[in-house]
Amino acid sequence: MRNVFIISTLLKLLLIPAYRSTDFEVHRNWLAITHSLPISQWYLEKSSEWTLDYPPFFAWFEKLLSCFASQVDPDMLRVDNLEYASRETILFQRVSVIASELILYWALMRYVKYFGNKWIVVGGSLLMHPGIMIIDHIHFQYNGLLYGILLMSIIEAKRNNLLLSGILFAILLNFKHIYLYMAPAYFVYLLKAYCFKDSGFSFQRLIVLGGFVIAIFLVSFGPFIYLEQIPALLGRLFPFTRGLCHAYWAPNFWALYAGADRALIVVGKRLGWRLNEEAMSSMTRGYVGDTQFAVLPTVEAIHTLIITVISQLIVLQKLWRKPTFNNFLSSLILCAFASYLFGWHVHEKAIMIVLIPYGLMAADSKLNLRAFVILSAAGIFSLYPLLFHPAGKYSK
Repeated sequence: MRNVFIISTLLKLLLIPAYRSTDFEVHRNWLAITHSLPISQWYLEKSSEWTLDYPPFFAWFEKLLSCFASQVDPDMLRVDNLEYASRETILFQRVSVIASELILYWALMRYVKYFGNKWIVVGGSLLMHPGIMIIDHIHFQYNGLLYGILLMSIIEAKRNNLLLSGILFAILLNFKHIYLYMAPAYFVYLLKAYCFKDSGFSFQRLIVLGGFVIAIFLVSFGPFIYLEQIPALLGRLFPFTRGLCHAYWAPNFWALYAGADRALIVVGKRLGWRLNEEAMSSMTRGYVGDTQFAVLPTVEAIHTLIITVISQLIVLQKLWRKPTFNNFLSSLILCAFASYLFGWHVHEKAIMIVLIPYGLMAADSKLNLRAFVILSAAGIFSLYPLLFHPAGKYSK
């Protein structure tokens, strides 16, 4: 496992001069915001279009990184220094991503330690997963850190340390709210497996679990409650003004729906149907704007929520009846997959939230391994639009 880590690190170092997406400027701007501005301005500052839109724990993580960044190149921490990318800035940000993935390596080492050497292959495949290479070390994000926290939570659940598992997941939610995809599985599993005992429901355990979760959220959101900025913060975290489909369609149900609408336009023109002219010219707005369809009915955020919840309930009822770890891990993956397939404005990068925990099941059976390989291949292919293209400097 250690050799795999060394090889993966060397590969990531070779990618330091690679192509960078807009997310490189996003995180540079967040470094500048959290370092140069008071906390009261973090979720209000908008001189750049790449405003801070992650939960507070990630903002504090950027604040921590900025303390080291100031020693490397202070100019990268100027809020008005938009699209700044000196050699020192590039090196610092790239290396900071590699360093943050030590959490992922530690989590995988713990998994191998507690659950046997057969997981070494699985750990290696996750540590060097091409999806992580593309998203974090070419496109540029800090997902390896978050995957590490997620795996730590799953490990503690497998070790039956359910309270610690719930605490780690609450921390993860305050780093990146996309993990709400998995929250229903955690809620059902912790409620049934931790709060119910042989003698019945334990109100004391519910209070302890709920107390820790509430305390974590208060630490995270407390300063902004005091500053009366919760509406602004939530507006950043949940921008429902964005369209149904991301600029690069995630290969989910709504991509098929949108593709069907495109096909029906051809049919409609030949049959003389009355079509939505605006939708015909531009259906995917990507960053901001409603997605409109020329033929098929318009889909609202509430519709995607209802379909997603119904899909998740089908899975969760089994977890409620039989709250074993294996059922929990399966439910975790399927809840994330349901959100990916039917959610609102899903990014193509979100497939990794499904693949990372699924990698832990790949060694269980040939069926799981085969499904993991197929899903990984499809997921990696869907990430190709993030790679360099000659049309411009950045990928959207």
